Amino acid sequence: MNLLRAALLAAIGLCAIPTSQALAQSDYPNRSVRIIIGFSPGSVADTPARLLAQKFSAAMGQQFVVENKPGAGSNIAAEFVARAPKDGYTLLMATAAQTINVSISPNLTFDFQKDFAPIALVATVPNLLVAHPSLGASTLKDVIALARQKPGELVYGSSGLGTTTHLAGELVNVMAGVKLTHVPYPGSAQSLTDVITGRIPLLFVPAAPAMQYVEKGDLKAIAVTQAQRSSVAPNVPTMAEAGLPGYDIGLWFALCAPAGTPKEAIDKIAKATNDVMATPDMKAALLAAGIEPVTGSNPENFTRYIDSEIKKGAQVAKAAGLAK
Repeated sequence: MNLLRAALLAAIGLCAIPTSQALAQSDYPNRSVRIIIGFSPGSVADTPARLLAQKFSAAMGQQFVVENKPGAGSNIAAEFVARAPKDGYTLLMATAAQTINVSISPNLTFDFQKDFAPIALVATVPNLLVAHPSLGASTLKDVIALARQKPGELVYGSSGLGTTTHLAGELVNVMAGVKLTHVPYPGSAQSLTDVITGRIPLLFVPAAPAMQYVEKGDLKAIAVTQAQRSSVAPNVPTMAEAGLPGYDIGLWFALCAPAGTPKEAIDKIAKATNDVMATPDMKAALLAAGIEPVTGSNPENFTRYIDSEIKKGAQVAKAAGLAK
């Protein structure tokens, strides 16, 4: 009899486990949530993360806290989140660095495609190809023609090795069959100064800080590197429009969670992200910082986006000699 009673109690206990878990999930979030960023405070990734955190806190009644874990091209932050509990309370503000690092970072201790659950694309930062007026190039076709005349002699600056601004130039090399020579800088500020003063003829740079110099005539805006025109530079054609169909590369921000995080938590954050990104004040705040909000993203279409970005990054990294 005692054995029968024990068996019944055990069965009741086993049935209660998923019920309690379901209740906990339906209650998500019931405590504070961390959003981990792989870059320093004040970096461009900080802006959408902190704005989202404020909005999420107000909408969901729990504190969303941004934590910066910079280093190793954001791999430190990604590894931290990949190893975090799979409960929805530790999220990663992923960037284009994650899909680039798949191809260029040796000895990664995680697999971005397998160890993360995509939630939603949040925003993009449009990059521009700009030229010093002394180059005599006003269009992408002009730049490509000059590059063909003097293979390897025409240089372009970027904000560092392995960045989207670096790979933007390498993608031109791949698609146009030319050889632009890369000059890396430790950031966009110094590279922008050098192209304004004519020390380098070309630069791939975020649109927002560059446009003031374009408007003053100090620089020529050649093209936007992403597939759509930018509201920051609405009159500047895309690279695809300017002569390289299919060209599309740029910086993006998105939310991910550790793989295995409950679907309810993933879906709730995805919906909240889209709700927030559609609000006029959020759009205005991001655009003021030169960041383009994204709406309509979900785990399914963001997963496809990640796959395409990894394939593109691998192709360009190989062409640039950066592949691990």
